Amino acid sequence: MKEKIEEIKKQAEEEIENIKTAQELQDLKVKILGKKSELSNLLKTLGSLSAEERPKMGALVNEARKELEEKIASVEEKIKENLLAEKLQKETIDITLPSTKIKRGSKHPVNRVIEEIEDLFVSMGYDVVSGPELETDEFCFERLNLPQGHPARDMQDSFYITPEYLLRTQTSAVQARTMLANEEKSPIRMICAGKTYRREDDATHSHQFGQVEGLVIDKKERNVSLADLKGTLEVFVRKLIGKNSELRFRPSYFPFTEPSYEVDVSCFKCGGKGCNLCKQTGWIEVLGSGIVHPNVLKMNGYDPEKYGGFAFGTGLERLAMFKYGIPDMRYLYTNDVRFLTQFDRKDQE
Repeated sequence: MKEKIEEIKKQAEEEIENIKTAQELQDLKVKILGKKSELSNLLKTLGSLSAEERPKMGALVNEARKELEEKIASVEEKIKENLLAEKLQKETIDITLPSTKIKRGSKHPVNRVIEEIEDLFVSMGYDVVSGPELETDEFCFERLNLPQGHPARDMQDSFYITPEYLLRTQTSAVQARTMLANEEKSPIRMICAGKTYRREDDATHSHQFGQVEGLVIDKKERNVSLADLKGTLEVFVRKLIGKNSELRFRPSYFPFTEPSYEVDVSCFKCGGKGCNLCKQTGWIEVLGSGIVHPNVLKMNGYDPEKYGGFAFGTGLERLAMFKYGIPDMRYLYTNDVRFLTQFDRKDQE
């Protein structure tokens, strides 16, 4: 039996030496070491040997099996090395060839404006706050001094989902939520940018548009006044639109502020001389603002005898148009990569 083991071992070693591919090696491994191999069959016949011969022959079979496994592993490692070298040779990259230009994305101008506004106001001590786009009638209207039946509700044709819920018509709802959530009734400085929705169907309006709102509430002894509002808006406008921009305040009406003002900015195109963009007036309307109405303070937990403040809001798309000189608001919704890639270059100028 010893001679048989040596014969099997010698023949297997010769076959291993002639192996060229990984598949051939795998097939040979099954043939030499598998359950139906000659070595495995020899182990099955050990029972017919004497008690003295049985352990000796078993040890010889296992030793031969171990040596063959080592030789197969050695050949397998060489085959893997050869395959890797061949693959590296075939896949060599010629770094002298010109590369294919990769198209990269670009931030939308409205997103750029939002980030710039938030960075500016954070530097001025404001908190960036957000709120739900699906809003309740209570926060969208009632807590902003617009009770049921108020005529100013007709100015905002709203998307009502149920009698109670609607898509918010203004980000001012976040101001009400912020005031109400402030249980300590401490001073507030907040900015909120987001989407708003109104039922608009004419050529100059969209059913969805962006707004940014600001709110400052503080104790009356600190005298937060219209002068503070004007100074804040001057910093805001000159940072966003241009350092030479001038502001003009016109009396207006908003239910949640009293007094209320529309804010015009000198035309960035003609410098205030008059052109088609500003309709020859030299001014462009950009903001609504005012001193927070006492009723709004009271409904949201602040004592109007002790607290006061100001609020302002504007459209994000309009700011983007002014900042980047975009002539048509519809360009902001075309999803045209050629349009978007312009703004990377503008920011580098």
